[in-house]
Amino acid sequence: MTKFRKYVEECIDKNIDELDIVDKGLVNIYDLPGLFSLKQLTRLTISHNKIESIPPGIAELENLEILNCFNNQIEEIPTTISTLPKLRILNLAFNRLSNLPRGFGSCATLEILDLTYNNLTDKSLPSNFYMLSTLRALYLGDNDFEIISPEIGKLKNLQILNLRENDLILVPKELNQLTKLKELNISGNRLSVLPPELSEIESLANKQMLKMDNNPWLPPISDQLRLGVNHVINYIKTQTYKFLYNRHLSTMETDNSIIPIKDKSKKLSRLKK
Repeated sequence: MTKFRKYVEECIDKNIDELDIVDKGLVNIYDLPGLFSLKQLTRLTISHNKIESIPPGIAELENLEILNCFNNQIEEIPTTISTLPKLRILNLAFNRLSNLPRGFGSCATLEILDLTYNNLTDKSLPSNFYMLSTLRALYLGDNDFEIISPEIGKLKNLQILNLRENDLILVPKELNQLTKLKELNISGNRLSVLPPELSEIESLANKQMLKMDNNPWLPPISDQLRLGVNHVINYIKTQTYKFLYNRHLSTMETDNSIIPIKDKSKKLSRLKK
């Protein structure tokens, strides 16, 4: 505990508002005595450690704007995290989360949320998750989502949505409600079709904005994709495609030959500690 005390004491002595404890072998945040008394902190970086949980006392850091917990062993975060009144950026990528706490959607100022490389599914998200109206960037890549709720359309300020390397079978048509969307990554899933409504997001016609490779697309889509993303967007606008899409959806309801889920048993976030 002594070796970590100096970091907190320095913040107190010099009234420092940013604290970095990176790759120091920190296992327990309580090994930072006095941390939650640092009311002036605006940024806390505790990445590349071995932390397993975030204690409820994190809510006492009332001026915290950025919390970076990248690459730890975190399995749970407290419900109190949603009460941080100024939190804008939360990085929980490369951890062991299988659920988000009840009420998480009450984070009133959150703009960037990175949950990449955890063990999350559509059932992991609390009922009010899509109330995060201030969210501009959402990173859910390398998780276990098979579906995304139609409620995603409520995130009206979303500009970046990363869903790569999940197990998605379908994406909801409500994505077309994300009128500010500038980047969508759905690469590496189990997608065979796209909702025609996706063509209504004009910015996605740019190949830099829509990434959709490494999916088992139906031949008409894969053929268009070889020509470019803009060809895909133009194609899914057509009546021919809309007929194909609806027919495919009805087939999926009775067909059990959906592409199998990828084996993720060796994923780091699932390995025993």
